[in-house]
Amino acid sequence: MLHQETTPPGLPAHDALIETATAEANAPFATQASATPPVATGRVAPPRYAEDQHRMPYAEAIARFGDSAPLSLMVPGHGNDPEAGGEHIARLFGGRVAQLDVPLLLEGIDAGEDSPLVQSQRLAADAWGAKRSWFLTNGASQANRTAAIAVRGLGERILIQRAMHSSLTDGVLLSGLVPSFVAPSVDSRHGIAHGLTPEALDAALTREARAGRAVSSVYVVSPSYFGSVADVAGLAEVSHRHGAAIIVDNAWGAHFGFHPELPESPARLGADLVVSSTHKLAGSLTQSAMLHLGHGPFADRLEPLVARAFSMTSSTSMSGVLMGSLDAARHAIATGEGRIGRAVRAAGEIRGRLALDPRFSDIGDGFSAFPDIAETDPLRIPIDVSRLRRSGHWVRAALKERHGVYLEMSTATSAVAVIGAIREVDVDRFMAALDEVAREAERLGVEAVHEFPELPEPGELRMLPRDAYFSASEVVPAEQAVGRISADTLAAYPPGIPNMLPGEEVTADTVEFLRAVAASPTGYVRGAVDAEVSGIRVVV
Repeated sequence: MLHQETTPPGLPAHDALIETATAEANAPFATQASATPPVATGRVAPPRYAEDQHRMPYAEAIARFGDSAPLSLMVPGHGNDPEAGGEHIARLFGGRVAQLDVPLLLEGIDAGEDSPLVQSQRLAADAWGAKRSWFLTNGASQANRTAAIAVRGLGERILIQRAMHSSLTDGVLLSGLVPSFVAPSVDSRHGIAHGLTPEALDAALTREARAGRAVSSVYVVSPSYFGSVADVAGLAEVSHRHGAAIIVDNAWGAHFGFHPELPESPARLGADLVVSSTHKLAGSLTQSAMLHLGHGPFADRLEPLVARAFSMTSSTSMSGVLMGSLDAARHAIATGEGRIGRAVRAAGEIRGRLALDPRFSDIGDGFSAFPDIAETDPLRIPIDVSRLRRSGHWVRAALKERHGVYLEMSTATSAVAVIGAIREVDVDRFMAALDEVAREAERLGVEAVHEFPELPEPGELRMLPRDAYFSASEVVPAEQAVGRISADTLAAYPPGIPNMLPGEEVTADTVEFLRAVAASPTGYVRGAVDAEVSGIRVVV
């Protein structure tokens, strides 16, 4: 069963950050009737934690340093003094940030075999069900690059779900991995890329093996931007049966496993490496993340590979403030089941109100039509706004500009709200703003909808991505690029699937699709040399 909330032992009240984290994580469990989003049955429940999750060794260590009034004659240049060197920092952020902005390699903070930093990372591994966890200060992008470099030590071939983040492509280029791909399911109406079924993964791995290209690692994405969650346990079982380690891009699911109504942490479901963008929904500061090593059959081989790759991708000046926020967020989410429950119920209340309003619907209600979706993240609310006859982009912009309400993302037909796992949400304010925007849409009338061509099949991989990326290249008119080899990565949004990678042949269908999306007021092409995709960079 899940770790239950208890009253924490007395902790030194070093600063408001730590005091607030402790109080909020242990707030009483409130009751409120609301609709509950669908949750899969038979999910593996995490065991009680082996470590005392009320501890915050690293956060407390940097707080002690800040409280000690040090005479700092080292970096950083503001001297950790908000009144004599860090005034400019204090004016912007308050004095505490300068005090806690510690450099690396300090005894009692991060230096030594069992330093507070090591202890906090051990607590994180325990919380997420991992064998080992690394704190990262360059986001989940660093985790993706680190994972790609690490699995190269298992072999050169990787099978990638073609909905990967661009940072994974960066890792492929850096490491020299040889990729093959498997397409996720796509909701073409809403422009949503979902995930993979174990059967689809098994077929792709079998295809590669029969062609003499057996892979040594697999990369899948779960959850999606819209909250669809794959059968990670099934995917891990298939990967391992084929002799491949599995990386799960769980960037949007760092909160998984900390409440009965949330999906499970992938590390507890057999994932070998888990990319965790802790700042997204688990409450740490932006750009902070973690990489978790699972307990699977590749753990012993991967651990030194990840450690070496981490030394290549990390800064020698990692931010103490960001790492402290990771420790505080881990503490808050691991001891805050009651608060997470309130966030889940707030999301359920929003869904319940949307269900009663004929102008909107919850896209998640249609997830059962996709066999790759095993569960739904209740804290992501994808709203179908098409009945307003205005685009999701218009709705998102109107909420921001006229009501100060910021949504995570939008497509031509949808807008997505995200609720942090330990976030307190003003549901009434959001619903009132959405109602006013809907009334405004009714007054304005129909907005032209741009139809996109069908998603094209990618071109043949004719060069290794790394070789193509570093080859001499030139930008040619898009029509003249057909038949040549791309030197860039281009991905049209929606749905955000990479349409062209370095080393792949440029096809006429892909050029037509990219230019159609670029010409639409609701789409854009990431990685293009110009907004209209009038030119494409190709290998000379």
